Amino acid sequence: MDVRVSDTVSPLKPSAGPNTAALDCPQNEDACAVIRSILARTTDKWSILIVKSLGRGPHRFSELRRAIDGISQRMLTLTLRNLERDGLVLRTVTPTTPPRVDYELTTLGESLWTLTEAFGQWALSNRPEIEAARARFDARLDARLDADL
Repeated sequence: MDVRVSDTVSPLKPSAGPNTAALDCPQNEDACAVIRSILARTTDKWSILIVKSLGRGPHRFSELRRAIDGISQRMLTLTLRNLERDGLVLRTVTPTTPPRVDYELTTLGESLWTLTEAFGQWALSNRPEIEAARARFDARLDARLDADL
């Protein structure tokens, strides 16, 4: 009897080998759609920077705006609202004059922050190797383009 890898690997659980897919998307399209949707929201440019800032503790809107270079007021508002909707950020309004609004990570948000910190460390640790690979690729591409001229 032939056994395929997709028959032996759970679509929701990491597989044993380092080079095998954690998900068998053709077999479990629903799980892949859910993961794709969540990753699109949580790994976009602004969400990552907001989670990273809030990982240091609660911030007011204006503090976040100053801490995140280049984010517009509208984009910060939309991204915070989406992160709050997904249960990653807690918005607390204190009834003062003017009202004070603080944002902080929920427990779920803190778990995302832990992952983003680990990914950031991976990126920094592997930066020289990645830059060297890019340089080799660019050199090969340039050589091919020069040969075509």
